Amino acid sequence: MIQILLRAAACTAGLLFPAMIQAQVNMDVIRNIQQEAHRHSQLELLGQELVDDIGPRLIGSPAYRASQDWVIRTYNGWGIEAWNENYGQWQSWERGKTVVEMTYPRYSQLRGIQLAWSPATPKGKPVSAEVITLPAGLDSLGFRRWLPSVKGRIVLISRPELSGRPAETWEKNALGAHYSQFTTRRDSLQQTWNTYMKNIGYTAATLPKAVEAAGAVAVLSSYWSGGWGASRIFAARTERIPNIDIALEDYNMLYRMAERGQKPKVSVQATSGSQGLQPVANTIGLIKGREKPEEYIMLSAHLDSWDGGTGATDNGTGTILMMEVMRILKKHYPNPRRSVIVGHWGGEEQGLNGSRAYIEDHPEMRDKISVLFNQDNGTGRISRISGNGFLDAYDYFGRWLQYVPDLNKKELSLTFPGEPGKGGSDYASFLPYDIPAFFLLGNSWDYGTYTWHTQLDTYDKIVFEDMRMNAETIAILVYLACEEPEMFSRRKAELPVDLKSGKRTEWPKAQDANRHGRY
Repeated sequence: MIQILLRAAACTAGLLFPAMIQAQVNMDVIRNIQQEAHRHSQLELLGQELVDDIGPRLIGSPAYRASQDWVIRTYNGWGIEAWNENYGQWQSWERGKTVVEMTYPRYSQLRGIQLAWSPATPKGKPVSAEVITLPAGLDSLGFRRWLPSVKGRIVLISRPELSGRPAETWEKNALGAHYSQFTTRRDSLQQTWNTYMKNIGYTAATLPKAVEAAGAVAVLSSYWSGGWGASRIFAARTERIPNIDIALEDYNMLYRMAERGQKPKVSVQATSGSQGLQPVANTIGLIKGREKPEEYIMLSAHLDSWDGGTGATDNGTGTILMMEVMRILKKHYPNPRRSVIVGHWGGEEQGLNGSRAYIEDHPEMRDKISVLFNQDNGTGRISRISGNGFLDAYDYFGRWLQYVPDLNKKELSLTFPGEPGKGGSDYASFLPYDIPAFFLLGNSWDYGTYTWHTQLDTYDKIVFEDMRMNAETIAILVYLACEEPEMFSRRKAELPVDLKSGKRTEWPKAQDANRHGRY
């Protein structure tokens, strides 16, 4: 059953909902969408081509450009118009190999991967050096005095983990007292590290540059996700030396050995390449409307990804889902009342840059987008929709969801009118312009722990059963939105007072796209 959460103000406002004329619904179109989504799904083929064949799609990389070519070629094969729209330049980078080996006091091949935009080792050859940790108990002056000692060494720049077992495994298996001791020690270690970083005057972003400037030959770090074997892979912060992520188990081992005076030595070989600044673009697809072609229903999903894994659930799933919706609509609703437009955005991972640039560059679209549906949080079936502060959102979704199969909305939670989202995905780029934009949030499948920005974000994590349900749901929503007599209402709810500040929550303001950068 659908769980509907209505804020009190919305319930009162509900008495004022306009008596909207409802669209005539062609049930044959609904049935055809349902059958196409399940009997003739192309999701697995699309996923394999994008995630396996093209792979990760770091903004500015050759693979990102290849993915855009593939999207356009695929749309054109379905008879859908598609094109790229340049919005700036970004530093190109292409990953090569990473080989990390401990050579003393014994040999061990370590699990390491370059962070995005990491420099290579000189001429791509191995460098070998002693591994050291940051000395405890220093203030900023003491740290500056210590820094010259890193010259010619490899430095561990992140804190070790207390345990490589997830917290839920501890909670399930440990004695109660032992679990309590574990969480206390874990939290204390984190606080100690935070205090240390504050005392020395550096952050995770600035520390690698300081160590590099002092003459280190490489920096190693480990940012565990909290799940078995999963590391967060983001951007390097060095300009000349490799910035390598090491798996928790190997990183902790090196840390223990260095702390106990065993002077481990590690060899690092990293190859990678750059073509300098390259043009970056969004990819747009369009099915033109028959009656109101200058009004748009918009689909939204970013195409770029981090490249520790292959960008399967962030956001390969959103990409192929919106492509599948366009395919289904082109086949069974080829002449929509309004135009259906899809944005496959670039640079979402660096700050929603592609979608921000699009709406900056297209002021003429701001009053013409009736409603936007965004997908960008894994592979699960749609389970949460917020009204994002639009007063009449419940009227539309309440009616539209009547045509969605019961199974698809069995676990669906609706919050109306809700509050405008503060970011996290591309829908937020449109809210400052009063465009009704909605994030279709999926259920977890442990996305936040195991695949979000990790090296485990690969094709095998996609749950196609849920994806087919989502394609069915979104295609139905788009059809019904196209057939509405009028555009989606832009009336906004009165936002609540923030309990901490005592001030009323403000509607989000537009932020400029970063059109020229590295990370």
